[in-house]
Amino acid sequence: MPEAEQGGGESTRNVVTALAANVGVGVVKLFAGLLSGSGALLSEAAHSAGDSTTELLLLVALRRSDRPADRQHPFGYGKERYFWSLLAAVAIFVSGAAFSIFEGIHTIVGPNEDSGMRWISYPALALAFVFAGTSLRVAVRQLRAQIRRRHQSLRQYIANPVDPTVNSVTLEDSAALVGICLAALGVGLHQLTGSKVWDGLASLAIGCLLLVVTFVLARTCEALLIGKQADPQLMRAIEQRLEEQDEVVDVVDLLTMLTGTGRVLVCTRVDFVDTVSAGELERACVRVAGQLTEEFPELDEIFIQPASRADPALRARVRGRYGHALADETGDD
Repeated sequence: MPEAEQGGGESTRNVVTALAANVGVGVVKLFAGLLSGSGALLSEAAHSAGDSTTELLLLVALRRSDRPADRQHPFGYGKERYFWSLLAAVAIFVSGAAFSIFEGIHTIVGPNEDSGMRWISYPALALAFVFAGTSLRVAVRQLRAQIRRRHQSLRQYIANPVDPTVNSVTLEDSAALVGICLAALGVGLHQLTGSKVWDGLASLAIGCLLLVVTFVLARTCEALLIGKQADPQLMRAIEQRLEEQDEVVDVVDLLTMLTGTGRVLVCTRVDFVDTVSAGELERACVRVAGQLTEEFPELDEIFIQPASRADPALRARVRGRYGHALADETGDD
């Protein structure tokens, strides 16, 4: 079963869980922030509002990206998930980071607005920590499942993500826990020292944290939208399977692109044995494409083009892209 089908339901449950947690946490933070006058808590309420907006956009991404291919979009709508995830990252910046930085500056330079109910911040933050921790646990469970399916380490998966919704929820929930700790530290130091500067500094720190989250998520979506290649391990496996075929002399070029979560486009130029007839070549391409699809279900479309490894222009293009001609790896120069 393709990864998109395996993880689609999990991603939806993951996002819905995160949305419910963030709405509940945001309401608690907002009331506590208004009652206590804490800028850090209000910043955390804005943080939760940003995360909730993000989850709504991710739900849109999951729904729209599952539409089947049509005449206008022959490779499907998989990249919609990347586009809406990019908008979700922007939402974190607009409604979370910007407000937190503004609130931090306002708290530091503005008048002292101590309501005397600062104690209410602690149970509110404790409850928020429980909600965010529960959501993070669900997200991490799905993240580990995807890592196992792809036979990768955590570091390899983070470097080559295929589903930005999983990364978004995991990173948001992790940032939420850190933000709650920062808010608690700011409120505690404010109460201990009597200086509102600590509360304002906590808000600024939360804003900077959200800026980092925005940057990381935006860069991930940028790479996927531009047209990122498939996992290098998958590419090596495809090349190996192609070169194992009796009709194949060498793989001259191999291009892949992620067209959606669990969807990979493959275009390869192959040097076939010269004695193969046109009919045999046609049957070989059909057979090889079927074998690759069966072994690697994430391959959505496969195009195989006959080519000569002696073509200097083609070899120069491949060298310019990968730093070497693919035939160099087998010593067939």
